[in-house]
Amino acid sequence: MKTIIFFLLFSISVFAQKTELKSGDLLFININCGGMCDAINAVTEGFNGNDFNHVGMVYSDNNKDFFVYEAISKGVVKTPINDFLKRTDVVYKGTLTEPFQHLIPLAATFCQMQLGVPYDNDFLYDNGKYYCSELIYDAFKFANNNKPFFKLFPMTYKEPNSENFFPVWVEHFAKQGIEIPEGEPGCNPGGMSLDKKIKMAELKF
Repeated sequence: MKTIIFFLLFSISVFAQKTELKSGDLLFININCGGMCDAINAVTEGFNGNDFNHVGMVYSDNNKDFFVYEAISKGVVKTPINDFLKRTDVVYKGTLTEPFQHLIPLAATFCQMQLGVPYDNDFLYDNGKYYCSELIYDAFKFANNNKPFFKLFPMTYKEPNSENFFPVWVEHFAKQGIEIPEGEPGCNPGGMSLDKKIKMAELKF
């Protein structure tokens, strides 16, 4: 009985959230991926001071079946909205302001074309692979006549107010066999959530 009640409550919650969503909405969440996520949160800040370390884009062909385009460890994928929402208790959506709504179909087309592209474990922009916010950045750049829509900033892998790199990044890039790309251009979900061209709001469970 408890399992049935939980399922019903979750289904009602998901339905309520779907009614708040529309194609092109960006979903910002904070997932637990250990030391790497902790390091990202330590040097980035999102809307209203929230920690966001993952972002994906909502899309629906029929305004009934929603899914999320996202770049995760297995690459660029198309995730059912229910599966995406199960990962966290707190979700913020970023809705493009009216002057930019026309970019959404082309941004979605771009994401569709990238399905199966590998995840960018090197965190290097324009290397034929994608991490989460990089996919969204390029999608809207493509839709915007190849002109940047969101901003790139110098990336940092150092501990706050220190010249020391986070140990987790030292280990990670050693495994990748590359130098730590300190200062190279990139983007992150927190910074993207602060962009004035989107309106942020918390989804209520």
